[in-house]
Amino acid sequence: MTHGAASTALLTDHYELTMLQASLESGTAHRRSVFELFPRRLPDGRRYGVVAGVGRALDAIEDFRFDEAALAVLRDVVDARTLDWLADYRFTGDMWGYAEGEMYFPYSPLLVVEASFAEAVVLETLLLSIYNHDSAIASAASRMTQVAGERPCIEMGSRRTHEEAAVASARAAYICGFASSSNLAARQRYGVPTNGTSAHSFTLLHDSEEEAFRAQVTSLGTGTTLLVDTYDIAEAVRLGVEVAGTALGAVRIDSGDLGVLAYQVREQLDGLGATGTRIIVTSDLDEFAIAGLAAAPVDGYGVGTQLVVGSGHPTCGFVYKLVSRADDAGTMIDVAKKSTDKISIGGRKFALRRRDAQGVAESEVVGIGEPPVDDGDDRPLLVPLVRAGEIVGREPLEAARERHRVTRAELPLAAQQLSKGSPVLETLHLEA
Repeated sequence: MTHGAASTALLTDHYELTMLQASLESGTAHRRSVFELFPRRLPDGRRYGVVAGVGRALDAIEDFRFDEAALAVLRDVVDARTLDWLADYRFTGDMWGYAEGEMYFPYSPLLVVEASFAEAVVLETLLLSIYNHDSAIASAASRMTQVAGERPCIEMGSRRTHEEAAVASARAAYICGFASSSNLAARQRYGVPTNGTSAHSFTLLHDSEEEAFRAQVTSLGTGTTLLVDTYDIAEAVRLGVEVAGTALGAVRIDSGDLGVLAYQVREQLDGLGATGTRIIVTSDLDEFAIAGLAAAPVDGYGVGTQLVVGSGHPTCGFVYKLVSRADDAGTMIDVAKKSTDKISIGGRKFALRRRDAQGVAESEVVGIGEPPVDDGDDRPLLVPLVRAGEIVGREPLEAARERHRVTRAELPLAAQQLSKGSPVLETLHLEA
């Protein structure tokens, strides 16, 4: 395990280990297998999705060890032979996947895991948990930063979700263009920039709004952001400039008709000579509210609840399915679940992003076997993440952030539409 990290082995479902026990009993546990993590569809109305959680998943795999405490819990769950196998568990297989920050579409093979059945199946729940959550947050965050344009978005959702989900959400949002977060654990673990000044309670603590503003400016400097909607906004703006001077950094509005108020406050600030003072707005913003404020004199957005709940889509519906496995002779054969509404496609996949002569993405190309010869328009999407059990796919968070910026710009203009519609790229399935 990584230094000081807790085991992730019990962040799983009971049936993963009963399948393991039964496959050890039948002699099939060590069959070479290929699992694939993929979406059958995008969340309703979304034009594209964003892959996130890759780095967190790699950390979790490295910490997937059954220590004495974990084994003690499992003594009434599985038999002694299975416990012995778990005690020695180390993932020794290979993984390929879409790089973090990349776009995805229906049936994109986001993660390909090749190992024995036993080694790969026990990772199913953990991988799905991370990818489903982080990609949902990233997909919402991407839509928000897309419509915000050059205006910064600040992630402020920690108090609206589970404490660990808050950290993961801040990380995913930063990958997709958010400028900073309020969450200090995200700063500590991942280097996400953080911001924050005061809440209404700070103003209410003091005998007057002026006293509160003076205390904040004295401590934090004139570049601070003053919250101006505790009592009367116009009076608070006047007091703020009086206390901090025209160098006041920003004012924050957290209630009311944000568009109308932004115009009024901008006019008041300019009239007071505080032409450089920025206006930050918060209050249950989502991508639609941000788009609605595009024409208003707003300088930044604080986004909380809607970001950490995926703006209506808190999960991506990813699944993890066996798509190929060895037969008794060791020959790999394609396998797939067959049903009317939960179709899987057997075989180990390749994936390409097909682009036109101008570099604009045209389609998602997914196939089995060897990919076609690159004619210069196809960008490979699968990158090595784990090789013979060794993590090879770690990268700085800034690399994922830059990848998202570049690959989102590669999409057709229709990707910027917030109205419900089909995926902006069609997924083409190539037969072997």
